[in-house]
Order: sequence, then C-alpha cells, then structure tokens
Amino acid sequence: MTPDTTSTPDSNLGGDAGLAFAPIHKRALGTAVGLVAAVSVFVVTVWSMAMPDPPRPIYLLQYLLPGHDVSWSGAFFGAVSAGFAFFVAAWFLAFCRNFVLAASIWLVRTRNELEQTRDFLDHI
Repeated sequence: MTPDTTSTPDSNLGGDAGLAFAPIHKRALGTAVGLVAAVSVFVVTVWSMAMPDPPRPIYLLQYLLPGHDVSWSGAFFGAVSAGFAFFVAAWFLAFCRNFVLAASIWLVRTRNELEQTRDFLDHI
C-alpha cells in the first residue's frame, strides 16, 4: 500500500515534522477528554458511595458541577456536567493551539516570501 501523495502545502515536510505541525482535531480531543472526565467523576462518586465511612471530600464537587451529589442520580448528573465542561475546555484548547500554529506558519512563510522578493525591482 502506497502512502497518499496528494499535493498539500505541507506535503514537503517529513513524517515526524508533518505530524508535529498537523492540526489537532477539536471534536476528537474534546470527546476524549470529556469522556475520561465523565467516567472519572462517575466512578469516583460510585466508589465514594460504596465506602462505609462518611463521604469523602467528593461532596465539594457539587459546588463545581451542577447536579452533582453523592448519590446515583448525582453521579449521572455530575458525569454529564463534567463531560460537557471538559469537552468545551479541550475543544477550546485545541482551537487555540491550531490557531497559534497556523498564524505562526503563516508569519514564517510571509517573512520568507518577502525576503526572497526583496530585491525583485533591483533587476529591472
């Protein structure tokens, strides 16, 4: 199987460099981070309910996550709100990274093109 050789602006970069400058998929990163956060909040809440001691400081999450409580319904609502909050945070982080990277590449290319054409009118 041969690799795809379509012509893109960054197709002349090597394998590792091309991956380093590739944009991050915002929805995929947000989904992954949101899912991990939701499962973590749910598991920690259920684990806290299973302990015979009084609830650990996990009850403090009710101040951060709407609907969270040390109960089954609180575990579900806390998981949903944590998943949503972390999805939005990861999506925004990927957006900012992609924007800064694209702006940096554009700036470097523009400076390089200006440097190459600086003496254009000197040859006329």
